[in-house]
Amino acid sequence: RLPNLLVNGSGGIAVGMATNIPPHNLNEIVDACLHLLKSPEATIDELMEIVPAPDFPTAGIIYGLEGVREGYRTGRGRVVMRAKCHFEDIDRGARQAIIVDEIPYQVNKKTLLERIAELVNEKKIEGISHIQDESDKSGMRVVIELKRGEVPEVVLNNLYKQTQLQDTFGMNMVALIDGQPRLCNLKQLLDIFLEHRREVVTRRTVFELRKARERGHVLEGLAVALANIDQFIETIKSSPTPPVAKAALMGRNWDSGLVREMLSRVEGGHASYRPEGLPAHYGLQSDGLYRLSEEQAQEILQMRLQRLTGLEQDKIIGEYKDVMSQIADLLDILAKPARVTAIIGDELSAIRQEFGQTKVGARRSVVEHNATELGTEDLITPTDMVVTLSHTGYVKSQALSEYRAQRRGGRGKQATQTKEDDWVDQLFIANTHDWILCFSDRGRVYWLKVWEVPQGSRNSRGKPIVNMFPLQPGEKITVVLPLTGEARTFPADRYVFMTTAQGTVKKTPLEDFSNPRKAGIIAVGLDEGDFLIGAKLTDGQHDVMLFSDGGKAVRFDENDVRPMGRNARGVRGMALEPGQSVIAMLVAEDESQSVLTATENGYGKRTPITEYTRHGRGTKGMIAIQQSERNGRVVAATLVRPEDEIMLITDKGVLVRTRVSEIRELGRATQGVTLIALDDGAQLSGLQRIVENDANEPGPESATEEAGDAGEENA
Repeated sequence: RLPNLLVNGSGGIAVGMATNIPPHNLNEIVDACLHLLKSPEATIDELMEIVPAPDFPTAGIIYGLEGVREGYRTGRGRVVMRAKCHFEDIDRGARQAIIVDEIPYQVNKKTLLERIAELVNEKKIEGISHIQDESDKSGMRVVIELKRGEVPEVVLNNLYKQTQLQDTFGMNMVALIDGQPRLCNLKQLLDIFLEHRREVVTRRTVFELRKARERGHVLEGLAVALANIDQFIETIKSSPTPPVAKAALMGRNWDSGLVREMLSRVEGGHASYRPEGLPAHYGLQSDGLYRLSEEQAQEILQMRLQRLTGLEQDKIIGEYKDVMSQIADLLDILAKPARVTAIIGDELSAIRQEFGQTKVGARRSVVEHNATELGTEDLITPTDMVVTLSHTGYVKSQALSEYRAQRRGGRGKQATQTKEDDWVDQLFIANTHDWILCFSDRGRVYWLKVWEVPQGSRNSRGKPIVNMFPLQPGEKITVVLPLTGEARTFPADRYVFMTTAQGTVKKTPLEDFSNPRKAGIIAVGLDEGDFLIGAKLTDGQHDVMLFSDGGKAVRFDENDVRPMGRNARGVRGMALEPGQSVIAMLVAEDESQSVLTATENGYGKRTPITEYTRHGRGTKGMIAIQQSERNGRVVAATLVRPEDEIMLITDKGVLVRTRVSEIRELGRATQGVTLIALDDGAQLSGLQRIVENDANEPGPESATEEAGDAGEENA
């Protein structure tokens, strides 16, 4: 009665064939059988609504249904199973531990833990400090303690990737059907089971009918004897031996009104109530009299005298009537397939009622529908990185923690090794899981994840970025825009504001860049000889500031530029003198910020943003920093706060990290103070603001530096 092949599963290897059927939930399989009984034309998809996935006795998580559905449709598929885990704080919250509560089906716990220990010892999995098996009779509990500062989600993803904490059950639903091996889908297995139940119920009914007919035949003889008891006794008494008595009883016809009345009610004649193979001259005859068979005569001879009491006579007659009713019912079952179907359904429902209403019947394996394949990104710990891009197109990333804060004017630490004719153009801080939009000088944009940027040491140059994108001959990446936080999802209310070297500006919705393509897409249409110098994320509510290398700046409302499509060329943002170009674009967030400007000779200053008044776009702008032979061209401008730190980088690859609070705040028309001490022939190529601060406070040397600043400012 139980669909055992699906409920308990099966596995085996034979010659040239194998089977691997996963176990399922009793309630779900019974419900699917009942649905198929009511709707024989039900599709596999309908059945999968009832039976969504296998149900393993070791519980765990079924991760995704794509392979399961393929197995149910074709007979072959794969069930991805995951251990059920949760995180707990240990050492008073200083560290965390991964607690394994359930492991995948057919995974050996001892082997699993040994494998994890091997990977930790081989340093293929980082961040695990200790493994402890605390399982007992109450259930499984494996504690995987992590090192301080480790992200448990990343370590768990690595365990899923490299160990049997995530395993696969290969569905191969081969069954022997009529002696032949067949690969079956879910509906075929259920249909075959129901067909088997029809055969069993039919054969059982035929067997019960044969036994009921035989019993009814005997009871008919007893009923005839009771109706003629005096004559029967007289015949037996006058016979010298039992065989003679039997022959005498069988040698004449007897009258019985009860038997005649019962058999007269039979539909289609009493022949259907006769035992199989009984000769026609036995039983009720055409004249209404009854001829006893040998079996009936023998039963009468063996009947005890106590059965002649009135109560026993009533029992015999009552049993005879019951057997007649039973025969009628069994004949009805054989005549009506719908009754066989109802019996199968009732028996399945009884099994579900008996075994499916307890914890035994509850689903153990949890189905996680929104499953994604583990990508490389899932195995990477979120880390802040310093990404550098050189003028000739070498890119690399380094952990931000490699750099320490230094006093203004220090020599700094070598950030990257460059060739004699190369220098660093771009530098920014981003998380390993952030997107980077890479804009080329041809106005195209390419996508990159920070973790995809090759990591290098302080003495390495990095790798050519041309190898990471399908760039055209002569095309190079000039601007990179990291998408951090909410911008990582390309929301519709954010914009990319772009500026070209010739002063053209353009605003495009960020969602226009939400479909990464390997070949890249057009970001802005450019005039001949123009190229992109800046791109920023905005929300449409801020002011935009453009700075030229001639020391001028213009500030205007972002809404002065309407949103445009990716192919548009944009509008005039700043009017430039001959030979000048725009070197920076800033988005003003609030009036408490300062603008930090820097020149190629290592000088710079902070100026309150309030000193930059708002004008219409397309003007020549106002003075941002006084130009002089000492300062040289303006190379960078950025928005800062006193608590910020900045990174300064030279064209020789030297990088210095400095606190903004150590740089004097001066007016727009001043020349500034020394930001970095440059070697002979070196020039400052750019600066980048860092959000995080060092806890170190300025030392005593700050007073000496401030005194030097005063002299520089007067000069």
